[in-house]
Amino acid sequence: MKIFCGPLAVLLGIIPGMQETATLPPVPAHADTAEDDCLLFSYFLGNGEDGLHLATSQDGLTWTPLGGGKSYLAPKVGKSRLMRDPCLLRGHDGTFQLVWTDSWDRRTIGHASSKDLVHWSDQQAIPVMKHEPKALNCWAPEILFDDAKRHYLIFWSTTIPGRFPETEGTGDENYNHRIYATTTTDFKTFTPTRLFYDGGFNVIDATILKANDKSYLIVKDETLKPVKKHLRMAVADTPDGPFVDLSPPFTPSWVEGPSAIRIGDDFLIYFDCYRDGHYGAVRSRDLKHWEDITPRVSFPKGARHGTVLRVPRRILERL
Repeated sequence: MKIFCGPLAVLLGIIPGMQETATLPPVPAHADTAEDDCLLFSYFLGNGEDGLHLATSQDGLTWTPLGGGKSYLAPKVGKSRLMRDPCLLRGHDGTFQLVWTDSWDRRTIGHASSKDLVHWSDQQAIPVMKHEPKALNCWAPEILFDDAKRHYLIFWSTTIPGRFPETEGTGDENYNHRIYATTTTDFKTFTPTRLFYDGGFNVIDATILKANDKSYLIVKDETLKPVKKHLRMAVADTPDGPFVDLSPPFTPSWVEGPSAIRIGDDFLIYFDCYRDGHYGAVRSRDLKHWEDITPRVSFPKGARHGTVLRVPRRILERL
């Protein structure tokens, strides 16, 4: 498959948007950096049984699977040997770090690293909630590199029964999640797991967008009673938080798995419309007013909860 990269020109039409919609002009042609100008999307299919899938796009709208839709890494760790919610990061040293949900009901998350997305390190199941014997799960881990503190921040959602009684019974079954986190420099030793975000509601699928010298935490309000199941955003000065000024919802209900990127002057947030079986997206210029561009995006059939990032052209050419 030939990879077409270089300047990204995204011409988005005006579509009726979500809450606080503002009419946004089309995005002008925008040249990204000379090397890191290819868009990549990591995702899973089905229940995550066959592992990591990758797609690429020229404009951030139309995504094409790489390798004919093959899996680039099969899961080998965790009780269930799954690779759901793969979060892929190109670290400060050029190494790719991948974390994922390895089981539905265990206290570990999966991790592996790669220089080229073809050859991978040994996989490990990191016991991030080992100290909480009652923890039900570890879902949708995300990873980023904190430039100021020079370490990796990993965060995920977990339910610990009885821990937050004020929101017990508001979610699905016995789940009542909050976001937890740890940090590492070498993926061998990890800081003690801590509560990372508690907004006073059942919350999953957190991701962080760095923009405007701030860190924006995008989360799914997992409340079922009454139905919310939409995305909201809070802001902090650093990736460590504390995150404040929680926004109103800016997506429909029944979406999850957000991932965000800036293309030109626009911020795009992609999300999994899991009940409808397709991907959706919104865009904004100011991270306050949002426009629904779901009719304009196209992802590989069956793509589930993934991560968008930029990678060097040479990496995609090898794929």
